Amino acid sequence: MEDDVYELLPMLALRAVTVFPNMLLNFDVERRKSTGAVDAANEGDRKIFIVGQRDISKETPDADDMYQTGTVCHVKQLLRLPGGGIKVLVEGKYRARLEHIIGERKYYYVKVRPLLDGEGRQSKTARAEALMRKAVGLFDTYAAMSGHIGKEVVLAAFGASDPGSVADFIAQNTFMKPEKKQLILETLRPVKRLELICDMLARETEVLGIERQLGEKLRGRIEGQHREYVLREQLRLIQNELGGGGAGVPPEETESDDYRTRICAIGLAPETEKKLLREVDRLDRLHFGSAEATVAYAYLDTCLELPWNRRARERLDVDAARRILNKDHFGLEKVKERLLEYLAVRQLSPELRGPIICLVGAPGVGKTSVAISMARALGRKLARLSLGGVHDEAEIRGHRKTYIGSMPGRIINALNQAQSKNPLLLLDEIDKLGNDHRGDPASALLEALDPEQNHAFRDHYLELPFDLSEVMFVTTANTTSTIPKPLLDRMEVIELPSYTDIEKLQIAKRHLIPKQRARHGLSGRRIRFEDDAVLEMIAGYTREAGVRLLEREIASACRKTAAGIVSGRYEKMVVRAGALDELLGVRKYQPETLAGSDEVGLVKGLAWTAAGGSTLDVEVNVVPGTGKLELTGNLGDVMKESAKAAVSYIRSRAVKLGIDDNFYKEKDIHIHFTEGAVQKDGPSAGAAMAVAAISALTGAPVRRDIAMTGEITLRGRVLRIGGLKEKTMAAMRAGVKTVIIPLENEPDIEDIDPTVRAALDFITTDNIDGILDVSLNFSEARRAPDGGEAIRVMLGERVDSGAAIRQ
Repeated sequence: MEDDVYELLPMLALRAVTVFPNMLLNFDVERRKSTGAVDAANEGDRKIFIVGQRDISKETPDADDMYQTGTVCHVKQLLRLPGGGIKVLVEGKYRARLEHIIGERKYYYVKVRPLLDGEGRQSKTARAEALMRKAVGLFDTYAAMSGHIGKEVVLAAFGASDPGSVADFIAQNTFMKPEKKQLILETLRPVKRLELICDMLARETEVLGIERQLGEKLRGRIEGQHREYVLREQLRLIQNELGGGGAGVPPEETESDDYRTRICAIGLAPETEKKLLREVDRLDRLHFGSAEATVAYAYLDTCLELPWNRRARERLDVDAARRILNKDHFGLEKVKERLLEYLAVRQLSPELRGPIICLVGAPGVGKTSVAISMARALGRKLARLSLGGVHDEAEIRGHRKTYIGSMPGRIINALNQAQSKNPLLLLDEIDKLGNDHRGDPASALLEALDPEQNHAFRDHYLELPFDLSEVMFVTTANTTSTIPKPLLDRMEVIELPSYTDIEKLQIAKRHLIPKQRARHGLSGRRIRFEDDAVLEMIAGYTREAGVRLLEREIASACRKTAAGIVSGRYEKMVVRAGALDELLGVRKYQPETLAGSDEVGLVKGLAWTAAGGSTLDVEVNVVPGTGKLELTGNLGDVMKESAKAAVSYIRSRAVKLGIDDNFYKEKDIHIHFTEGAVQKDGPSAGAAMAVAAISALTGAPVRRDIAMTGEITLRGRVLRIGGLKEKTMAAMRAGVKTVIIPLENEPDIEDIDPTVRAALDFITTDNIDGILDVSLNFSEARRAPDGGEAIRVMLGERVDSGAAIRQ
């Protein structure tokens, strides 16, 4: 292409402004390079190339920040402004394309190539004429709707003679995004420009129409509210003149009248109805739309939504309830029995109030799920409140309605959610309530959970008595130690013990395996679990009181099976014992085993944990020293005190036990509990520590197939302990044959699982002397203590009088 088709001109980059050919436009320039370009044009032939800037945020644009197509303009006027700026009036001449930036020190000096419009012949066709008329008509509509384009501008558009000029004129005088205007500028064919202009104007007029509709709606709403306010004020003045409502003037049905009708229709107590009607009268005197009126409306709506007299139809069929409970849960006989007793009494005494039950047990034993099943068995609505971590009393009793954003407490909200006056209200994790400067939520629950007071429970927001006596409260907790005594005293505590392995097997077969099969899209034909495999899963991959971890392992096996079936590795899976590594990985827990032989100073104790029961080895070493007592194994204060009591008891019996009187001066005794990383506390290891210490001091080995539990006193008495069911279950798993327990715990043997009772021999005792001859093998003592014969006689007498063997 020849050089004479190019021009060398100063360039001005404008932000959000586009100049079209044959159009006049004025603007201000302030940037140094912009003023330099204007000055250079003014000093020359007054021609300047104006181009749009892509990124308007850039103060100093480079070549990539500017569009390639712009307009060659003629500078008609300049006006210097204070501060160094210039007001410029330019007239667009023709389109041009930026080819190359030659210099950019003081201003941009560029090489541009003029662009000519195409389609010269097509510009005079009937289609072009039709597009021109449509574009001018749309522009007229746009100008009328926008309101900021003068009539003379529209008339000038009607006077344009060719399609390109019409398109450029309308684009210059229409408010649209710079990107759209740049697109019009870059389109060289006039007819195509007209098509783009028509599309854009149609879109803009549609948007303006929607804006106008929205404005009219808003204006109408505001005028309506103002009109309603004026009419209310006029009505109030008329009623005052007529003496309170006007004889012979029929009142219109207003919101206040609607509230009064609804309040009277509910059938509330006289005190409550009177209070709500007073609130409606107060609402009449408030300015509509005021903050107080908004609070009053919210308060009345909340009160009227409550189930003051709505009750769910309760199912009192004992047999049907038993079927539902047995279908949903295996075991948990105490909970089921308590619910069935309640149903039986309800049949005889319909006025019986709802019980307040606290289900206590380790995580995963089914406390929450059995509460849900109880609601289903009773036919009551269920509302659940999670109390874990609640610190604010207002969460329970609500906020005063005078506060901004006030609302009722969780109990009232739960009743509103259930829409029933007699739901089953599940208060989950009640043992994890907190308290701080905002109040004590546990104290706020005292009124709700007291059968003598909850018939008139007052929420701070309602300030009205609400009857909770028909609500059946069921709370859950992992322990009762953190529940305040006054609150605990109001609840009937039912303990949910740990599941035995056999119970877990039945739960897995009846509930967990079918549930996970359905969840993973597997049928009983595609995956089958053998009983031995489930038992191995329980023993080797879980260590818990409940079945949550067991369900996860079953789900893991189902996932692996589904992946194998989809990948084509196999069509079905039979989960067998001994082959779980492929599905579940390496065994997590190894089976507990007994020692290879009887050892001196080693006793197997029994402990209760949140995951159920476990065995705990107690080791005692006696070494020459100065009479120090060392206690290790991460022990709590209670266990340390039990160890000191055991040593004091041994000192008091040293002569009869054949132990040197000065052992506490010349020997150091070190008592250690295994699994040192686990915190341990409680008094039930006292008997085990005493027997282990006697074994170490006398050299008599302890029978390896015996485990024991019991609190010890200074006189050697063995006192009652808790968690016997879990502890004996752990003893059976460890292979223990005989368990020594306190005499006071003998009635608790009946609560132990029959499988465990059949596998163990129980020895009950009320004194340590009564079990020494059973647990220690004095015939194999490493040294014969002085007075050994006397020991045996004494021990034999104590066995006869203080211990009893129960098969």
